[in-house]
Amino acid sequence: MIRTGLLAIVALAFAQGTAVAQMRAPPASEAACEEPTLRCATKATPAFGPDGTLWLVWMAGGQVSVASSHDEGRSFSAPTQVTTKRLNLDWGPDARPKIVVDRKGGIALAFSTFRDEAFNGEVFYTRSADGGKSFAEPKPITANKESQRFEALALDQDGTVFAAWLDKRNRIFAKEAGQKYEGAGLFFTSSSDGGATYAEAKLAREGTCECCRLGLAFAAPGRPVAIFRNIFEGGVRDHAVMTFTDVATPGEVRRVSHDDWQINACPHHGPSLTVAPNGTYHVVWYTNGKARKGLFYAHSRDEGRTFSAPMALGQPGRNPTRPYVLAGPKGTVIAWKEFDGEKTSVHVATSRDDGETWSPPKTISNTTDTSDHPLLVSNGGQVYLSWMTKADGYRLIAIEDQP
Repeated sequence: MIRTGLLAIVALAFAQGTAVAQMRAPPASEAACEEPTLRCATKATPAFGPDGTLWLVWMAGGQVSVASSHDEGRSFSAPTQVTTKRLNLDWGPDARPKIVVDRKGGIALAFSTFRDEAFNGEVFYTRSADGGKSFAEPKPITANKESQRFEALALDQDGTVFAAWLDKRNRIFAKEAGQKYEGAGLFFTSSSDGGATYAEAKLAREGTCECCRLGLAFAAPGRPVAIFRNIFEGGVRDHAVMTFTDVATPGEVRRVSHDDWQINACPHHGPSLTVAPNGTYHVVWYTNGKARKGLFYAHSRDEGRTFSAPMALGQPGRNPTRPYVLAGPKGTVIAWKEFDGEKTSVHVATSRDDGETWSPPKTISNTTDTSDHPLLVSNGGQVYLSWMTKADGYRLIAIEDQP
């Protein structure tokens, strides 16, 4: 078993008794790189196409760009500009552009911008139907003009694109009624044409933490599942999953664990979710609750009705952070970051028995400069670490001892 690690609270702020996101401008070293090129990117998100092509979307210089690689990330095509002008892209700790590639090679993207200095956001979507050579003009994913952030995309087997995000449109109605409004709403929509158009947005759940990324996957064909930090009774911000009946019908909220993190602030530290081919939910998350503190893993074999006991990840005293989990035909992999006071390292652990037991953690990369969150991506056979660092740029690293 992997022993627990301690992690300091990240980006907490208090204002007039309500939770707010403590946001700061990007570091000067990052802001100084104004080109939209990959070398200036601070966030990069990968996806493999059906032919094994690696697609990468990134944000740099206020723009969103896409490029492809046919040699496992060693070289990339000339980038395609998704946006045509500099935007105030959401640069929050848990924000990044999203990408899915369908079986026909269609590419669907989503990203968010800041509308104002109060960090109210707007989610945009676009699609390429010509193999990434061009993208349609980005459009808002909803006509509502209240704040939307932390969008997530998932692709179903039939090409349906499911999108979810955190949305504050109902706070205005609460204010008019003189009612307290906590957190944000979990909203969702879907596209039956590969991300070219989306259905009208719907509310799945009010009272979610407003500043943590979502995890999104498909539990089965036509049945999305989301993980998010929910606000439970007493202001406790613990994680929950929701399995949808179909792409238009939300399901019940089911608690992942009783961490008892009672906090009126923003952790900026969202969870990760993957669904194995046999239907097992694998989840990883961060908490600073009364019951436990640090990074944890658990699994569910009954669509989130019950979860295994939380298993701690990371080394004490090295700030384990930013966990990510991915399940495939051969097993399950978890990745996370640690900081020893001098360098940031990425560690992985693997399971060959559907999450019952795990290998000892292995360090597979490190840097002494700033870095993106570690992500995992698979081409259907091999699992890779996808990591962007200021010192070394973009790296796609095969996890050799994967299950």
